[in-house]
Amino acid sequence: MGWNSWDTFGTTPAMVGALGATEVKSPDGNLTLDFHLNADGAPVYMLSRNGQPVLGESRLGLVREDADFSRQLTLLSESPEECVQDHYALTGSKRRLHDYRATRRVFSLADAKGRRLNIIFQISNDGAAFRYVFPESDATIRAVSEEATSFRFAPDVKAWLQPMAVAKTGFAKTNPSYEEYHEQEIPVGTPSKFGAGWVFPALFSTNDQTWILITEADLGRGYCASRLRNESSGGEYRIGFPDWRETMGSEPVNPRFASPYTTPWRVIAVGSLKTVVESTLGTDLAAREVQGVKLLGNPGKASWSWPKLGDRMTVYSVQRRFIDYAAEMGWGYCLIDALWDQQIGEEKLAELTAYAATKNVKILVWYNSNGDWNDAPQTPKDRLLSHETRVAEFTKLCKLGVAGVKIDFFGGDGRPFIDFYHDLLEDAASFGLLVNFHGTTLPRGWERTYPNLMTGEAVRGFEFITFQQSNADRAPTHMAMQPFTRNVFDPMDFTPLCLEGPGKIKRRTTLGGELATTVLFTSGLQHYVEIPEVMAKQPGYIREFLRELPVTWEESRFLGGYPGRQVVIARRAADGRWWIAGFNGEPGTSEVEVSLAELQLEPGCSLDLITDATTVVESFERRTVVSP
Repeated sequence: MGWNSWDTFGTTPAMVGALGATEVKSPDGNLTLDFHLNADGAPVYMLSRNGQPVLGESRLGLVREDADFSRQLTLLSESPEECVQDHYALTGSKRRLHDYRATRRVFSLADAKGRRLNIIFQISNDGAAFRYVFPESDATIRAVSEEATSFRFAPDVKAWLQPMAVAKTGFAKTNPSYEEYHEQEIPVGTPSKFGAGWVFPALFSTNDQTWILITEADLGRGYCASRLRNESSGGEYRIGFPDWRETMGSEPVNPRFASPYTTPWRVIAVGSLKTVVESTLGTDLAAREVQGVKLLGNPGKASWSWPKLGDRMTVYSVQRRFIDYAAEMGWGYCLIDALWDQQIGEEKLAELTAYAATKNVKILVWYNSNGDWNDAPQTPKDRLLSHETRVAEFTKLCKLGVAGVKIDFFGGDGRPFIDFYHDLLEDAASFGLLVNFHGTTLPRGWERTYPNLMTGEAVRGFEFITFQQSNADRAPTHMAMQPFTRNVFDPMDFTPLCLEGPGKIKRRTTLGGELATTVLFTSGLQHYVEIPEVMAKQPGYIREFLRELPVTWEESRFLGGYPGRQVVIARRAADGRWWIAGFNGEPGTSEVEVSLAELQLEPGCSLDLITDATTVVESFERRTVVSP
């Protein structure tokens, strides 16, 4: 049963029982996780769906600098099965009300010196999750040098993976920011193009069309953000830690903590493509909401001048015009981007927020997170580096009437940065300020824990299209990937909707496709690229569509599609109306057959269809049909 040998992948349940494995089943019985210690005393697991293997024998455990919890362990005890349930509400996501139900078992292990490690497994109908707990009280700070956790796939499995960028590369040395293109349908074991591993969420598919989406959740203080390592020999992917340069000053990137301590969840969504796309495990397993936070705003839509007008137009007169634009469109926010401190100033910013208030619009402002971890020059910067400076700055913003902040240009996934994210969110929450992270790591369910976290970038969003034609050329398939990966669990500030331009760049998406992304992409704060002059030229029904489009959805249903090719999703608003969007990421026309039966539409209800015009280039077409 060596963990490098492939012949254990197809182990049958009878063989597993003979090896002393213990099963943990999902409530519906379709998913089974088998756990045991192998001949070397290493904790391992296997995962199957409907009796068919999903993950072969994969490793568990981690290595502290003072103790090895990946091998030569003894099983002390195992808990009986228990049902865990959770119910929570989450605004600004693909579903408002959430119900989580899973089977839970805890296994207590010890090394030769009696030092303990617990492994918690929770198996729900849509996936499996596990995490490690150091239960003993010890005030000594312990460091983790590596995590043995792995995910072992059969050789014929295909993967859709985004490579991790190399630290300190890219604009002003601001990488990594989760802003690369996905490699699509690649064989498992394919090395990452940059040699730095793969980011979460990571998507895989077996030949029997079982889909697997791997991520992590409930990333707390003391741990670093993880990734899949570059080396994946034989289709076995291991958890990797950040590059040593992804840190603040000389602080080590790897986890450091006193115990008792609980690590983040390793999350494996499993099922049909529909099950995976509709899964909410990333927030189901996140820490519960911080209580007592009184926000200065709610999820909403925002105007934004920067994508088409750039830094030089972050000036008073232009921003006042974009406030008027937001008011005319019924959007609740206007984002004032970088350099506002120099080109507008605090006194004029106060005038803008007061003016916006008369229009029922709230102001958001941009900040550079920067210390010395990259060379991004945009200001304001160096104002959020300590608790004292944050309190002073946030106090000032509240007096100016600002509702939220967009914080940009972070420095990686090291433990000090994860602590910094928590510091920012906690301090902002104490003032009720909304938060949008850019140039950032994946949120990993933080939007549940901190209700003031509205969204995060962590995607190669629209801004890249403004930089180069090559990005516009790849936009259709790139956009068609996001509902299957980046935007499954966490809000995504892609910044959709460009109907003209930008500039000399030739857009490769259609008008209908651009409109569809406003429904397909979910974000607590949805910033739209289009500017007032272009919006004024659109048909009245397009402007009305964008006025009425919800930000909070009661539920979402995946109706059809394939990663990177096409996607059709239906989302239900609070008033009961369904908003259905389809996007084609391939050249030419593409047909996807979907059924609306599960939406339970009333017979004879009208469907208002907005599509690309069939006779006029770069135009919309609208018609109404009646459901059978």
